[in-house]
Amino acid sequence: MKIGIIDCGGANLNSIYYSFKRINIKAFISNSLSELKKMDAFILPGVGSAGIVMNKLKENNLINLIQETTKPTLGICIGMQILFDYSEEDNTDCLGIIKGSVKKIKPNKEIKVPQMGWNRVITSIDDISGYYYFANSYYTDNDEHAIGHSYYGKKFNSIVKKDNFFGCQFHPEKSSDIGEKFIKNFINQI
Repeated sequence: MKIGIIDCGGANLNSIYYSFKRINIKAFISNSLSELKKMDAFILPGVGSAGIVMNKLKENNLINLIQETTKPTLGICIGMQILFDYSEEDNTDCLGIIKGSVKKIKPNKEIKVPQMGWNRVITSIDDISGYYYFANSYYTDNDEHAIGHSYYGKKFNSIVKKDNFFGCQFHPEKSSDIGEKFIKNFINQI
């Protein structure tokens, strides 16, 4: 099994790469269409902005590959957000795989932006419910494909699933043992 970590301008590639290496899964970082076509599954990594990520995907002719794939695909943080139609971040049209918009978290006395740190994920999948590490300023709350939720001032989606596409707002690669369990759960879908 080979996992293609799509290099789309984010800064978190090595953390994700090493999270797969720790569980003895071959992962490759690439932005080459021909290389990525050979992979069994894809990761859209986190850390970055919607505009930059979408521009990098366009520059490398990867939009159609992602939109049309039937291979398991996991979007992490910004990688999850770009699965939706639109992001308020950089006023960006995204991949349109999942209906809905990504909105900016509104700060107040109790809510700081970005959300940085551990937060609880509530899901019906018992073995992946728990506390994960988040680093986000944007969120989505369209429940149609949500399978996990968290609270940060209000309820938001922390895990989504549509067909072969999975998304998590948190960073499993920075979430210790439970993050590794989440990644293994994704691998078991392949």
